[in-house]
Amino acid sequence: MSHFTPWTALAGGSLIGLAAVLLLWLNGRIAGVSGIAGGLWFSARGDRVWRALFLVGLIVGAGAWVAFKGTAPLPRPSFPTGLLVIAGLLVGYGTSLSHGCTSGHGVCGVARGSVRSLVATSVFLGFGIMTTFVVRHLLHSA
Repeated sequence: MSHFTPWTALAGGSLIGLAAVLLLWLNGRIAGVSGIAGGLWFSARGDRVWRALFLVGLIVGAGAWVAFKGTAPLPRPSFPTGLLVIAGLLVGYGTSLSHGCTSGHGVCGVARGSVRSLVATSVFLGFGIMTTFVVRHLLHSA
């Protein structure tokens, strides 16, 4: 590990937790980003406003970080584009299959003690670890 950043990680995690709590408390909704994004197109008109604002807040928050910090994380140009496309499709399929994403299950569901979310998060982590091992050690892509 080359850059251990406990304070920024703590701040980021706290902000994610605060956003999840506020969305549940003020709007009665779970902060699952894939569900929020998917529901933007397939929900009632009155339900679209908060979804759009939440997603705009994610973009504005990232922009504010770049403005404050002055830099953004750089993509890894050495990573094969084909694998990125396959990975994106698999993530989308897995999100649909598990009826939620890491934010919905991992942040909100685990905090609520949902057994389904505990299982889903364990599967996410397990496959993430396995995929990292295969890509880095068997396919030799750093």
